[in-house]
Amino acid sequence: MTDIKPSKDIVKDHDLLGEKSIDSSHVVELTEAEKAIEKRLVKRVDWLIMPLILTVYLLNWIDRNNYASARLAGLEDDLNLGLTQYQTGLSILFVGGTVLPRGVVLSIGALIAGAFGNLIAAGILEGLAGVRGLSAWRWLYILEGSVTVVAGIVVCIFLPDFPQTWRALTPEMQHVANRRLALEAAEADTDEEGVSSQLKGLKLCIADPKVWIFAFIYMGLTGAQGFGYYFPTLTRTLGYSHYISLLLVAPPHIFITVWSYVHGIVSDRFTTRYWFCLYPAVISIIGFVVFMTTDIFGPKYMTFFFMMFLMNINGTLFSWIAGVVSRPPAKRAAAYALINSLGNSVSIWTPYTYLDKESPYFFTGIGICVGLIASAAALMTLLRFVLIRENNRLARLENEDVQLTQKELAKLEKSAHVEGVSLSAARALQKGFRYTI
Repeated sequence: MTDIKPSKDIVKDHDLLGEKSIDSSHVVELTEAEKAIEKRLVKRVDWLIMPLILTVYLLNWIDRNNYASARLAGLEDDLNLGLTQYQTGLSILFVGGTVLPRGVVLSIGALIAGAFGNLIAAGILEGLAGVRGLSAWRWLYILEGSVTVVAGIVVCIFLPDFPQTWRALTPEMQHVANRRLALEAAEADTDEEGVSSQLKGLKLCIADPKVWIFAFIYMGLTGAQGFGYYFPTLTRTLGYSHYISLLLVAPPHIFITVWSYVHGIVSDRFTTRYWFCLYPAVISIIGFVVFMTTDIFGPKYMTFFFMMFLMNINGTLFSWIAGVVSRPPAKRAAAYALINSLGNSVSIWTPYTYLDKESPYFFTGIGICVGLIASAAALMTLLRFVLIRENNRLARLENEDVQLTQKELAKLEKSAHVEGVSLSAARALQKGFRYTI
C-alpha cells in the first residue's frame, strides 16, 4: 500500500488505513524471511550479550551475599561492630540505589549467586583463615572483589546499547531486532532527541498511575527479599556451624534457579504475568509463617525452599513492566528508574527489623516480610483490574476514526521507517496494542 502524504494539519485514521480499517493481526508477526534471520539474531544475542549480563548480575549478587557470609566468619568481632552497625552497613548499600538505580537484568543471576556464591564462600572461609595474617572474610572480599573489577571493565568495553549501533549485527539483523522491539511495544523504539524528550518522558512517567502501582509492588517485594541477606543467619538457627550453615544455603537456591527457568517458559507460553507473580507470593508467605512456628529440622528447612519462591517474582514483574510501560523509550527509562529507586528505599530500614534477641524465629523481621508480600499481592490484583479496564477501552478505540496531528504523524513515519513497514501497517499495529496482564 502506498503511503499517504496528507497536506492538511489534521490526519485521520481513514487517510492512512482507508475507509475500512486494516486488521492489525497480519502485521504483528515477522515474515518468513525475517523469522529465518531472527534465529541467527537470537543465537548471536544469546552467545554475545546474555553471558555478559548474567556474569555482571551474578558477581553483583555474590558480592552482596558476601556480607552475610562474612558475618558468620567473625566480621562483626574483627571490626568491633555494635548492635545495629551491621544492619547500618547493609542498609547503606540501598541508599545509593535510590540515587542511581541499576539496570534491569536477569534476576536468575541472583539465584545462581545465592547457590554457588555461598558454596565458594564456605570454601574460602574454611580454607584461608589466617593465611598471610588475614581473616577469612577479608580473603573473601579480596578474591571475589578482584574478579568483579575485571568483569566490570570487560563489560564496559563489549556490552552494546542499541541494535543499530551494535557492529556485531548485520543490517538485516538490525532490522529484525528493531521489528521485534516494535512488535512487543506496538511501535518502533524511537524517541524525540534532546533534553526535552527526557523531561517529557519523566512527566509521562510521574503522571501514570500504573507506574506508581508497579513501584509500590516492587517496594513490597524488595523489602521482603531482604531476608536473603540474612539467609546464612537463618540457616544457622538450625543449630549447625557456620560452615554447614553456608552449605545449607545452596540447595534452596539451586532448586529455585531450576524452577525459575520453568516458571519463565510457562509464563511466556501463556503470555500472562499476574498469576505468575501471585502464586510465588502466596507460597512464600506460607514459608515465612511456618518458619516462625516450628523448631523441627525437616519442616523448618523446607520453609527456606518456600521462602525462595519470592525470588521468582522479580523477573516476571519486570517483564510485566516492559509490557505495560513500553512507550515512549524516555518514559520507560524514567519508569524503571523510579521503580528501582522506590524499591531500594524500603531496604534502607528493613535490615534493622532482624533482631538478634528474637533468634531463632525473628518475629519482627519475618512478620514484616509477610505484610510486605501481602500488600504487594493486593496491589498486583488492583493493577490487574486497572489493565483489564484499559484494554477494554483500547478495544473500543481501535475502531474509531482517530485524528492525528502532524507531530503524531511525523513520529508514526519515523516508527514506520525503523520498522521497515508502511504507514498503514505501523498505524494498524499501534491501534492493535493491548497491555500485558
